Amino acid sequence: MATQTEAAVVCRDVIKNYGSGDSLVRALRGVDLEVFPGELTLLVGPSGCGKTTLLSVVAGILEPTSGQVNVLQHDLRKMSQSKKVRFRRQNIGFVFQQYNLLPALTAAENVSIPLILAGQSRRRAHAAAVELLERMAMGNRANALPTQLSGGQQQRVAIARALIHHPRLLVCDEPTSALDAKTGHTIMEVLRSVAVEGERAVIIVTHDSRVYDFGDRIARMEDGHIIGIDTQNGTGRSMRATSDVATVGGASHGGVTA
Repeated sequence: MATQTEAAVVCRDVIKNYGSGDSLVRALRGVDLEVFPGELTLLVGPSGCGKTTLLSVVAGILEPTSGQVNVLQHDLRKMSQSKKVRFRRQNIGFVFQQYNLLPALTAAENVSIPLILAGQSRRRAHAAAVELLERMAMGNRANALPTQLSGGQQQRVAIARALIHHPRLLVCDEPTSALDAKTGHTIMEVLRSVAVEGERAVIIVTHDSRVYDFGDRIARMEDGHIIGIDTQNGTGRSMRATSDVATVGGASHGGVTA
């Protein structure tokens, strides 16, 4: 568990509504949540309960209707849209459910995108991407197109792309939903080590009960509310072996392939 007392994410009474009048949808109904560095926090609950909406608010993609959202000691509601875009590029990594890899680009080219957007030359960005893929036991697939990769390999590329710029916050939307049990377990080991070894805050939206064992905190959502937060401090969570792992962006990643 993290020893820091200062949360990486603080949400207070966050409300998010869509529409108005008879078409009003209350997606978030006063959410309170804290997420800490060095921990993996799971947002769990049935489909439609507000998990992805909350993740999008925390990531600065959606504007809340009301409430406080502080991320890495920055008040997102006080930022202009352009400042939020820069803030996300510098501080937040995204792992999407469908990977969102560009099909015409190789694995290394996909991973290098955040660095190129940040102003690095294509040569330096590509070299950094290849190095990161090598540390994730994907070096031999650096020049492969997404269609030439398995689901687990594509997910590793997506994680590498999310980590290439050393973000302090990593947000993931259903990263194991399309994976078999073994591959999903491997992906969660990678994400868990990203948080613990890198002192990075990690938030994962999931309804996959197979991965609950990996969470330090499990925030249970229902009907736009967080109805409870379970904590696991080593007795309830299986500790993962750290031998034969390589350090990636300040975090350790298992050397197995998926």
